[in-house]
Amino acid sequence: MVRRSVRRAARVSGFLALTPTMLAAWSAHDAVTRKDRSALRDRWFGAWCDAMLRVFGIRVITVGEPPKRGAKLVVSNHRGVADVLVLLRTFGGHMVSRADLAKWPLIGLAGRRLGTVFVDRSDIKSGAVTIRAMRHLLTDGETVTIFPEGTTFSGDDVRPFHAGGFVAAAGTGADVIPVGLAYSRDSQAAFGDETFVEHLGRMAAAPPSFVVVSIGEPLALPTKSRDAAERAREAVAREVGRAREEANRRDREA
Repeated sequence: MVRRSVRRAARVSGFLALTPTMLAAWSAHDAVTRKDRSALRDRWFGAWCDAMLRVFGIRVITVGEPPKRGAKLVVSNHRGVADVLVLLRTFGGHMVSRADLAKWPLIGLAGRRLGTVFVDRSDIKSGAVTIRAMRHLLTDGETVTIFPEGTTFSGDDVRPFHAGGFVAAAGTGADVIPVGLAYSRDSQAAFGDETFVEHLGRMAAAPPSFVVVSIGEPLALPTKSRDAAERAREAVAREVGRAREEANRRDREA
């Protein structure tokens, strides 16, 4: 119990110290940058994500290679807050996230500075605005990551996908990249029925763990958004299965 308390205190302190420092430094650089702002943003936030994962003792194991160039719509299963750090570290670009995250302590501020697209799924107007924002980013050659399940779930079952992200990607020429995430058996990364502060505290007290990121080949999707969403869900489920096999192998060897 004492070890868990010490671990929690050290990790939360690291999060509280590193995040505002990174945001201040990024803001200073961003203010004077005129070229390659997207690349600079990805480097800064990628370093922050890597630092946060190290602080919380989460090691990233990647299976497959992320595409290096061109517009990308990254679609992934969703298990917890750490997913955002893992995918931004791996792919860069912009996240699409539920609207209430914008109000979370520090994470919300970081998300706004990163250019996160926030969506209120209960508001039809918000959904339309989000689709337009995503289409604009993809048309400009940016990377956008979505969690089409719409919220977090425990376990490896991939729930039905919302179609909005595929409506946004249609006709942009963006590659659609399926990704599967699987955490080690002792991970506390799954986000349950709890507040962000409670989740942060539980993650901070957990022993070191790892996550496997399985990256699939770009998808050729049907033109109908509902069909595209189902095809993408099937591809993500395959990548989750591949990630789980690797995670189980690593767990057995530990």
